[in-house]
Amino acid sequence: MSAVGILLRPEVPAPPPAVRSVWPALLRRPAARVGLTLAAVLALAAFLGPLLTVDPDVPDYATKLAPPSSAHWLGTDHAGRDLLARTLAGARTSLGAALLVMTIAGVVGLLVGTLAGAIGGVVDTVLTRATDVLLGLPSLVLTLAVVGVLGPGFWNLVLAMSATSWAGLARLARSVARGSMRRPDVLAARMAGVGSVRSIAGHVVPNVASQVVVAATLGLGEAVLALGGLSFLGLGAQPPTSEWGTMLATGRETFAYAPWQLLGPGLGLVLSVAAAALISDALRDVTDPGRAK
Repeated sequence: MSAVGILLRPEVPAPPPAVRSVWPALLRRPAARVGLTLAAVLALAAFLGPLLTVDPDVPDYATKLAPPSSAHWLGTDHAGRDLLARTLAGARTSLGAALLVMTIAGVVGLLVGTLAGAIGGVVDTVLTRATDVLLGLPSLVLTLAVVGVLGPGFWNLVLAMSATSWAGLARLARSVARGSMRRPDVLAARMAGVGSVRSIAGHVVPNVASQVVVAATLGLGEAVLALGGLSFLGLGAQPPTSEWGTMLATGRETFAYAPWQLLGPGLGLVLSVAAAALISDALRDVTDPGRAK
């Protein structure tokens, strides 16, 4: 290509490096390393724990409400089921459900918010009004209403929470997308002849996605607590399925003389929320240059 051709066809700038790769900066932060370590431990417990322990759903009434011992590290419940096995199996159910809810909500919020912020006009008006209507309703009440229509159950609860969790992420995505459309690299790409779809996909979406991931990661801890709370009320996974909220509801009945039943699911909830909070705070610092030290 001639020098004149090069001048007439300026190079399209790449997205900011912080958007393309945050892992090196993330791993340099002690809080992020602690959070990722906790998350890795919880993930291993969820996926490998049920393979290394006894069947969590098989009752043994001869050993019911046994205290912690070498045979049952966390004791047994009212049906004689091993609480360590049920806690590890419950990690798969609770964490898997929360991750599924936030993944669905994140994808929907990213698509809706990016379309509204990047396209504007009638599309922005319609999508923003729909988002505002959903945000104007109490999410917990709306979730209870959806579960009331669908009926209690694990998948119905996941669907209800997914349907009510995307609006806040969509509003965040719209705000970031509107700001990203005025960034120098996006304007330069448009001036270089890059089409709207390609410039949005290559320059706007990565920046929006990084912010949505941060918010969704923080929301992951909240989703674990919400799922546990609704399951505690009997709206989620039904017995004998192992789930932390259901286990807490069962252990409440015998707390006065068998308090060890609350140890496993309670500790799982605390560690899950702590891991999500540490990782999301570190992600926020890494992806926001104004907060980075």
